[in-house]
Parts: sequence; C-alpha cells; structure tokens
Amino acid sequence: MPVMELADWLVEQSEPGCVWFIKRLSANDTLATQAHQAGPYIDRKFLFKLFPTLDDPKTLNPRINFNAYIDSHADAREVNAIWYNNKLFGSGTRNEARITNWGGRSSALLDPESTGALSVFVFHVTDSQVKLHVWVCNHETEADLIEDYVGPVEPGRHIIWTPDSAEIFKRSLSPTNCYLAKDQLPSEWLARFPTIAEIIEKTKALCKLDDKSCDERLIKRRECEFQLFLSVEEAYEMPRIAQGFTTMQDFVRHAQSVLQRRKSRSGRSLELQTKAIFLEENLIEGQSFQHGVESDSGKRPDFLFPSQSHYRDTHFPENRLRMLAVKTTCKDRWRQILNEAPRIKQKHLLTLQEGVSEAQFAEMEGSGVKLVVPKRLISKYPEPVRPKLMTLHDFINEVRHLSLVE
Repeated sequence: MPVMELADWLVEQSEPGCVWFIKRLSANDTLATQAHQAGPYIDRKFLFKLFPTLDDPKTLNPRINFNAYIDSHADAREVNAIWYNNKLFGSGTRNEARITNWGGRSSALLDPESTGALSVFVFHVTDSQVKLHVWVCNHETEADLIEDYVGPVEPGRHIIWTPDSAEIFKRSLSPTNCYLAKDQLPSEWLARFPTIAEIIEKTKALCKLDDKSCDERLIKRRECEFQLFLSVEEAYEMPRIAQGFTTMQDFVRHAQSVLQRRKSRSGRSLELQTKAIFLEENLIEGQSFQHGVESDSGKRPDFLFPSQSHYRDTHFPENRLRMLAVKTTCKDRWRQILNEAPRIKQKHLLTLQEGVSEAQFAEMEGSGVKLVVPKRLISKYPEPVRPKLMTLHDFINEVRHLSLVE
C-alpha cells in the first residue's frame, strides 16, 4: 500500500480511546528463529490493563479472544492474547504475554522477512470490547512517517502512545541510577539542552562498567543513556509545556522540535557510544581509526581503519583496511553502505537489530556485508546465522591484529 494510505490510516487510528503499542519485530516475534512462539511479544502489564481478566495467576496460560485486522496487508482474523505463565506452576520457565493465532508464515506479522519491521498495534478500547488494528511497515519510508508521529522506536524497546494522552498508559521505566532528578542534573542543562556528546560523557560517569566486556558496556550504556536523555528532556521541557501555548502553530512547532531532537539523538547515539568504546579499548584516534572522515569524494563511512591516509595510499594493502558502518536497525538500511569506501570489499556493519531472516542475511553476505552484533543479541538471530556473526569484541581484536601485521 502506498505511503499516502498509511498517512490516512494514522489519522483514522488517532481517535480518542485508542492505545498504540509500537515496536520493531524481533526474530523471536516472527518465525525467523523457528522458535514456534507464534506471535509477537507484548508487554504483559500493558495487556493486563487492556484485559484485566487475563491477569489470572491461578490459571495456566489464560487467554482472551478478540478481532484483529492487519490493515497494511488486508488481513483479518480472530486472535488470542495469552499470558504464558508456566513458570508460576513450576512446569516451565515462561512468564510472558503474546498475541497469537495470526495464521503462520502467511501473516505479515510472522513472516521472517518482517523481522526488524516497525509495527504499530492500535487497540480500540470500549466498555464492551477491544479490537486491534495493526500496521506492519513494508519499508523504512513508512517507518519514518510513523516515527514522525511518535518519535524513534529502537530495537528491544517499545512505545505506548495515546492520541488523547490518557494517563493510564504512561511510559514505564525501570528505576536505575541513570534517570536523574532535576536537582541531580548539571544546572547548565536546565538552561541549554545538552549535546548528545555531553549526555554520553555523563553516561560514562554514571555507568563505568570497567569489569564488563566492550559488548556489554555498549548495551548497558545505551540503556543508561536513553534513561538519562528522558530525565533531561522532562526537566528541560516540562516548565515550557506548563506555561502553555497561545497558538496551535506554537504548539505544533514545539512538538516537532522535541521529536526532531529525539530522532537526532537516536541517529547519532550508537555511533558516538561506539567511538567511546574504541577509545576505552586503547584504539588511538588518528592512528588506529578515524571517525566520520571521507574515504573517497562524497563517501563518508562512520569509521575507517586505520586511517584516511592509509586508505588513500594505493601502496597500503587493501586486506589491512577496514570500515565499520553503525546503524541501530539494518532491515532496509544495510544497502546504504555498499558504496562506502569502495577499496574495502567486505563492509562491516554494527547493528542492534534483534535478528534478520536467513534470506536477508544471505543477501547481505552475498553483497559483502559482515554483521557485527553485541554478544548479548546473538541468540536473537536464527541459529544457522549465529556462527557467521562477529561480536564487537571480535571486531576490535581483528583491528588490533591488523595493526601489528608488517
């Protein structure tokens, strides 16, 4: 369906009483890992608010049936909200909620090729029933349009959003030392919103993790940085919001600036966090790697190893050159790196996406793309793919080894 139809759909699904649950589908949500979960994971507490009778710890795997419509793919069926709770009965390890009965691989939600796709679940809640409308994005142009509505949606996180700002469905955060109260923030941040680099430096101070691997540091610091960003945003923006707006144009302009800041942070965060890890691992900027420099005219990979001058030296062996692109999600965006640093035939791509389909991985591999995935996320990929993935630790060691080769 064309993007214009999605725009119309977003308007239709923004009526009062709707509740949106937005996420990127992981390989464990679809059938990419063959895990037979048969339905996307939905936050359990969220489903309990929608379906209070589902919160029944005395019943094994309680479920509720309701009607669902995948409007992006003209599909309709009766589905089940299920709380898999066998952990409470000592007969298993599961304590999670999913929506199932989508019809197997023929469903856009379970198609392995939908792994990584941004998906919107819109629940229409009335006194008598709940019905569900779903949009599974076919490409990133659609995802961009949705994120213009709700802000960036990163792998492994979900957003709960309501058009009428109903208080019952607030974003919940696990308490950590990274969500700071207003009086814990640097005073200058209350007058001027800090840069992404400043927030990352503060994150490093809050989340040292000296005893953790570089893969674990990257994941945990990203989580910490996200919470720190939200705490800064609340402290900085709430006084302005409390003042109110005299015109609708002022309100729209302000909302757009907040969303744009969120998107800017999401786009740059992983790149700068990765650079910080390189420096902590004693890679020397300018000698071991360079960040954001041109390899060729008009081509600017995120990271070049060991340096731009080595890359441009035609006598320097090509097999000792490396480039690393950094993309939070890679479902459609991986092709963007194919023309970067053409001297380097194999492109390394660091991503936080929770899995790809085997078919898409084969396409990446055939195009010379090597995925770099933090160790904790490797189990989220299809089993045949896992041995071919590289951890961030592995990549850094490879770069170190190449610097020692004469």
